[in-house]
Amino acid sequence: MVARDDEWKPYTVRYEAVNAMLLNEFLKEHCKVESLETAMVEQQKENAAMRAMLREQAAQIQKMSAQLAATQSVTYLVTNE
Repeated sequence: MVARDDEWKPYTVRYEAVNAMLLNEFLKEHCKVESLETAMVEQQKENAAMRAMLREQAAQIQKMSAQLAATQSVTYLVTNE
């Protein structure tokens, strides 16, 4: 990027190379952003699936708790007779 003289002292900047360098860096970062966006979408899908699974498990736990409570009350009635 820097042009040097015969004594290797910088005397000018090669501005024509700056645009190419910046474009290359921009493209690298753009690829990273696209990759992160893709990963984020996948994580959002996984999170939604996990939330659905947790809701289903909570419903199952509630159902089993109700069945257990009903079983315990029946056992209590049988032992009182």
